[in-house]
Amino acid sequence: MIKKRYQVLTVLSLLSMITFLDRIALSSASGSIMEELHISTVQWGWILGMFTIAYAAFEIPTGWLGDKFGGKRILIRVVLWWSFFTIMTGFSSSFMMLICVRFLFGMGEAGAYPNTSIVLSKWFPVLERGRAQATIWGASRLGAALTPFLVIPIQQKYNWQTSFYVLGAVGVVWTLFWLFWHKEEPAQSKSISKEELAYILANRDLPVNKENAPKISVWTGFKSTNLWFLLGMYVCYAVGAYFFQSWFHTYLEKGRHIPKDQLIWASSIPYLLAAIGCFSGGWLSDKACLRWGKKWGRRIVPMVGLFVSGLCIIGAALVEDNLTAIIALGMGMAFMDLTAPVAWAVAMDIGGDKSGTISGSMNSAGLAGAYLSTVFFGYMATTYGYYLPVLYIGIIVFLGAFIWFKIDATKKIEFTKIVPSPTN
Repeated sequence: MIKKRYQVLTVLSLLSMITFLDRIALSSASGSIMEELHISTVQWGWILGMFTIAYAAFEIPTGWLGDKFGGKRILIRVVLWWSFFTIMTGFSSSFMMLICVRFLFGMGEAGAYPNTSIVLSKWFPVLERGRAQATIWGASRLGAALTPFLVIPIQQKYNWQTSFYVLGAVGVVWTLFWLFWHKEEPAQSKSISKEELAYILANRDLPVNKENAPKISVWTGFKSTNLWFLLGMYVCYAVGAYFFQSWFHTYLEKGRHIPKDQLIWASSIPYLLAAIGCFSGGWLSDKACLRWGKKWGRRIVPMVGLFVSGLCIIGAALVEDNLTAIIALGMGMAFMDLTAPVAWAVAMDIGGDKSGTISGSMNSAGLAGAYLSTVFFGYMATTYGYYLPVLYIGIIVFLGAFIWFKIDATKKIEFTKIVPSPTN
């Protein structure tokens, strides 16, 4: 029988797939939506950016709520909220309505991955976290790769609106299953073996008696330079990742003029390669930790990944041949996504029982950078064409590789304890 923690990982991986199905669906339907609602390239940049800024703004609060109330409860709220606004995307009939709906969609989806990290921190030992995060992020890329195969045929047979109705309903079904099946703590599960429970509790590196632990000020963690380097690196990573999530399909269609009948495969190949990158990144990092220790084991894999990725994206911007560019972009995304599971594992490593807040902070920083980049991309593409903004994306990703030299997964963030005032 499959161990209980791997069952939890499977259900969370399915959620990660749904997350990116809902997120990438808008980009896959971009041509139809822009044409039907008379939306310009600059306006489309604002629509894409609106999701990102809302997502960034609510990552830390939702991660904090998960630390306080538990990942199970907050994930239920998160998935129900974003599923509702996925459905509402299909009802959008104007630029203003769509921009409001996407803001609320981003607000709702914020906290999905920080709260997933909270669940993983309780259910997985420290040295399995890289692989667990790799599975989560690999599943997200598979979801993104599947999106064109689901969304475009539904558009062709019905309309773009129907695809959002279907995807929203899938999220509701997942929530109902999670509500009745998952337990917050491994010890609460009746179907976990005594041996597995003892192994998890002995190796997950969390406070044993959290109820009696002194209260701390979460915000004092931002005094850590280690955290700030992690945030800076993730900005560089997210700028690249959100190009693929937001502008990539439009870039292929309008920048490289790839025919619509070829867009399904052209849009999916980079995500299939990225899934391999995610699965490999976490596995390689855990293996590297065993060989070279956690400090360099967590550094070396994403460092190489971002370095090679930046070169691939820069190369794709400079070549004229579409097939060569698609292959280069696919390789760029694959190497870039060696970083994702490792970065989230590091956030868990240095965050401890505040991993929801720390991973939320990391993702907020990345999303803030991605928001500015997404909007800026629209203006640059309108003024200079598509080659220059893609070149700029590659340079930012390339620079992120060097920040890993300053990130140390062995240095836990120290939070200041709140000392109660003496009573008279």
